[in-house]
Amino acid sequence: MRRLQPPGWPAPRGYANGIEASGRLVFVAGQIGWDETGAFVSDELAPQLEQALRNVVAVLAEADAGPEHVVRLTWFVTSRDEYLSSLRQVGEAYRAVMGRHFPAMSVVEVSALVESRAKIEIEATAVV
Repeated sequence: MRRLQPPGWPAPRGYANGIEASGRLVFVAGQIGWDETGAFVSDELAPQLEQALRNVVAVLAEADAGPEHVVRLTWFVTSRDEYLSSLRQVGEAYRAVMGRHFPAMSVVEVSALVESRAKIEIEATAVV
C-alpha cells in the first residue's frame, strides 16, 4: 500500500487523502456499536465507534485480514456536533482498535440510522 499525498497539500490528521493498493478486495458492510449478541455497548458515540470498529475487524479476520489491510473507511454519524465535540475520545477509540493505521476516510452526517440507538455506522474496504 502507498499513501497518496499531492505535493503542497497539508498533511491530513487521522486519515489519508488516498491509498494505492493491489491484491484481494474485502468489503465490510456497515457495522454499528453493538456486540455479537446485538446489545449496544453504550449510548455514547466513542464507545459505539470502538465497538463498530471491533466488528469491522472481526469481519476482516474471516478473510484473514486485519486493520492494516483497510484502505477506505466511511463513517455515517447521526450528529456532526457530537462527533466534533468528542474528537479526543473518538481518536482514542480509533487507535485502540486500528492502531496508527490511517486509510482514506469520509465522515458523513445522516439524519438517522436503521437501528434507532445507533450513533455511527462504519463501512470498510480492505486489500489483502
